[in-house]
Amino acid sequence: MADERSFSDLVAEGAAEPVAGWDFSWFEGRATEERPSWGYARMMAARMATARAALDIQTGGGEVLAEVAQPPPVLVATESWPPNAAIAAGRLRPRGGRVVQAADDAGLPFAPGSFDLVVSRHPVEVVWPEIARVLQPGGCYFSQEVGAGSNRELTDFMMGPQPVGDSRRAHRAVAGAEAAGLIVTDVREQALRTVFNDVGAVVYFLRKVLWTVPGFTVPAYHEQLRRLHGQIQAQGPFVAHAQRFLIEARKP
Repeated sequence: MADERSFSDLVAEGAAEPVAGWDFSWFEGRATEERPSWGYARMMAARMATARAALDIQTGGGEVLAEVAQPPPVLVATESWPPNAAIAAGRLRPRGGRVVQAADDAGLPFAPGSFDLVVSRHPVEVVWPEIARVLQPGGCYFSQEVGAGSNRELTDFMMGPQPVGDSRRAHRAVAGAEAAGLIVTDVREQALRTVFNDVGAVVYFLRKVLWTVPGFTVPAYHEQLRRLHGQIQAQGPFVAHAQRFLIEARKP
């Protein structure tokens, strides 16, 4: 029964933690993910320091944007999920930023040529014609995206072997940018080791990073979670690999 209680307690912890925002500090000691070698936050902040008007698309809770040391005179972010939008507004207001609620896959509610810098970290959808439209001539789009098959080891464990789609591959992003009239100036890709130390961390991760196992709920995947808990106890942490790519593009 001790094992049963351990499994139940861990799952309950992962199921109870709020998922609003993109603060991953709850994972400390329970899961780790390597960071890309290029340092997105540092590179983004350097571009912000020289921008006049910047837009962060799908900002989440505004966590990354709020850390920018020298924000531009005009700083705007979009976010589709109301709980995240409220968190981001509170974070960015002291920095002079404002948050506009906008759907991930729809048009951007801004006039053409409104920004000389558009950024996005892990966007769910990238609407390239809209990015090109709101950029000023000479303006830059800078983004770190989730690549195809990210953490597929975890997806396959929970759902069985799944095909890896083509839509999140870096070459598709390049093609989308170029089709919208942008000039791609940088592309980098990297696989990053992701380690889950307990099943509670897996539950929280799957609730927060929704595309890993679409439609995930604890009751629907109870048996898979139990098997994963047993595997971690017998063999050690569960290891997957996150896929990331960096893309930068300029409007002529």
